[in-house]
Amino acid sequence: MPPKKASWIPDQHGAWAMLTVPFLAGTFLAPRPCRQHALLLAAWLLGYAAVFHAQQWLRLRRVAARRPAVARRRVRPALVLGAATALAGIPLAALHPWLLLAGAAAAPFVVVNSWFARNNRERALANGLVAVVPACGMLLVAARLGGGGLPWAPAAACLLYFAGTVPYVKTMIRERNSRTYYRGSVTYHAAATLLAACLSPWLALPFAAYLTRAIVLPGRGLKVAAVGAVEIAGSAALLASLLLVF
Repeated sequence: MPPKKASWIPDQHGAWAMLTVPFLAGTFLAPRPCRQHALLLAAWLLGYAAVFHAQQWLRLRRVAARRPAVARRRVRPALVLGAATALAGIPLAALHPWLLLAGAAAAPFVVVNSWFARNNRERALANGLVAVVPACGMLLVAARLGGGGLPWAPAAACLLYFAGTVPYVKTMIRERNSRTYYRGSVTYHAAATLLAACLSPWLALPFAAYLTRAIVLPGRGLKVAAVGAVEIAGSAALLASLLLVF
């Protein structure tokens, strides 16, 4: 049988909130949101999809070495999406050369994620935490593109939230029976709530809710769809809180 075609849209559903919420926060916190934000968002999402397929190609070359067609089916999406990323990104980089520095700053994190993919360790806790950093850094990029400075406080709040989703989601799915992960997740969320309150006392409210869900929901037998719905609500609450507080 021929290999099943790979979907061009990455199936890492939890990544989309992490990709869009910091970007949207930076865009709407900027003094002058502009049309160029739409082009930057397109380049950002297309670039993510291209990198995803390239990393899957790296992974499948090793884990499916006896079935090379399984890896090859990732090549076309990676190349086409990479070309689309360039079409969207090059005009922006020409207008704003500092975007090249932002891309260079993100590159080491992509390299680390690629190493985890190549070694078939994409589910590692460290891999998820590494991916959070450039995603939250897009808040700074979007704000700067809109004529603002570098709003570190809302970017730090995004980092605190999305870093917490990595161990929390594991306690709900893959590590649902691990007391070590559960204790680590709860401890992290308690610390994150205190740190968020230092950024703004009002941020203690949503982060207290995140702490509560980290304590209460694991072990309740929630389906994957329900876990995703809770995280969508949490991400929306974060975006609303950032726009109200900052």
